[in-house]
Amino acid sequence: MTIALISLAVLVALWLFFIIARRHSGEVKEAEPSCASCNGHDDRCYQQCSMEAAIQAPEYFDDEELDRFRGRRATDYDEEETEEFRQVLYTMQQKEVADWCRSLTLRGIEVPETLRDELFMLMED
Repeated sequence: MTIALISLAVLVALWLFFIIARRHSGEVKEAEPSCASCNGHDDRCYQQCSMEAAIQAPEYFDDEELDRFRGRRATDYDEEETEEFRQVLYTMQQKEVADWCRSLTLRGIEVPETLRDELFMLMED
């Protein structure tokens, strides 16, 4: 009976040793993508980064003047106001467009409806 218990204890110790050794064997795990490298094509990455961005302060793109449109519906802009959005849109880099949209959303600003097609085309390219 004692020999059986000792044998069992040795087997358990060996099993634990191999499990611990395997975890620390230097296997390099692939790094999780960060929001800095998220390109919007990976849905999981995009969703995680969107949730992370929602709890952060909105980033401004030299567009503080657009804050006066907070709470306005997308269909309520005239052509001159839409042109203000267009001017900001076409002065930024294409890779910043999705971040700008996120910033506007966090600030409670809807993009003018007549500008949305241009905006989505820039985001898809």
